[in-house]
Amino acid sequence: MTRRFLRLAIVLGLITAVGPFAIDMYLPALPSIGGSLNASPSAVQMSLTAFFITIGICQLAYGPLADMVGRKRPIYAGLAIFTLGSIGCAFAPTVEWLIAFRVVQAVGACAGMVIPRAIVRDMHTGHEATQLISMLMLVVSVSPILAPLTGSMIISVFGWRGVFWALTVAAAIASVLAIWQLHETREPHHRANSTWGGAFAAYGKLLMDPYFVGLTLTGSFGLSAFFVYLSNASFVIVNHYGLTPTMFSLCFALNAAAFFGVTQLTAHLTKRYGLPRVIRVAVTGFAVSMVAVALLFIGGVDSLLVMIVFLFIGYGFLGLVLPTAAVLSLDHHGEIAGTASALMGAMQFVVGAAVMAASGLVANGTAKPMVICIAACAVTSFVFAQFTLRREGLAAAVGGK
Repeated sequence: MTRRFLRLAIVLGLITAVGPFAIDMYLPALPSIGGSLNASPSAVQMSLTAFFITIGICQLAYGPLADMVGRKRPIYAGLAIFTLGSIGCAFAPTVEWLIAFRVVQAVGACAGMVIPRAIVRDMHTGHEATQLISMLMLVVSVSPILAPLTGSMIISVFGWRGVFWALTVAAAIASVLAIWQLHETREPHHRANSTWGGAFAAYGKLLMDPYFVGLTLTGSFGLSAFFVYLSNASFVIVNHYGLTPTMFSLCFALNAAAFFGVTQLTAHLTKRYGLPRVIRVAVTGFAVSMVAVALLFIGGVDSLLVMIVFLFIGYGFLGLVLPTAAVLSLDHHGEIAGTASALMGAMQFVVGAAVMAASGLVANGTAKPMVICIAACAVTSFVFAQFTLRREGLAAAVGGK
């Protein structure tokens, strides 16, 4: 592994992490935001939902834009917009203004969540791409592991508005690194045939590709299982089980550590066993562990320890699912990697927002509805993966005859 490879992973990971930091760092602030702005819990949660929806929609524009004008300029623009949104959130006088500026934040965060994947595809495919994405996700892992704890400390000293000033500083650091370290990977001759019309035609082509759609939905429902935990865990762990916000942050970090720790095994395992075999085993382990904990809670178990242990195992398997699904889905679409990455991200966040909304309808403050929704996502991810890979394998077998 070269120093340049490692440096690229760190820079792209930090740029990608700006958006997740904007989600994870302010989770412990939700109760204090409601009290400060005289807003109901549902109104405060809308600032999270609006962020997710905006990211899902805006990715559809950033992908084609990155194919048309190159990778660097949209990253610069996105980080600048994110900075403006963060400053606006810090000064927000009402929850309505907070939601509005969270939307602005999300518009900017999209750049960092779409374009790094396209940069990886510009430079590498197969095992090397998997290795780079796994390293990128290791850097991103700082967000769900440290961001809630960091947010708790900032809130205790500076209040909830201090979180958004911290996000402003993070965006500034990412901007400096992008200017200093990133090189353009989308050469002008590759941009020549990229247009908005071509992008929408490419979206149509991608949506008609069952391999791309199947693997993207595999990752989407896998990620949705984490989103369900993200949106419900604070209420379950703090209100139902009676832990402090700091202890909630530690529980959250533990499951995130399982996810991102196992992600680092992806490159080794795929090199030895191949991408399809690894993802098949991973989605199976993911589904089995999540269904097991759901059945225990349906049967009357209501234990925080049991929940944490099974989620730790399940999210560990999920750490193998997401990078392999992403690499396989983009592997056939190198010429439109930015557009394909954007559609993948949009589908992930739209599905995630829908699942979060559905889980909110059945939530009652206890763990059982949450783990049942997580298990449903895991099973759906398993079904899409097995069906898609089986179909692709049959098509390859027929084509090889």
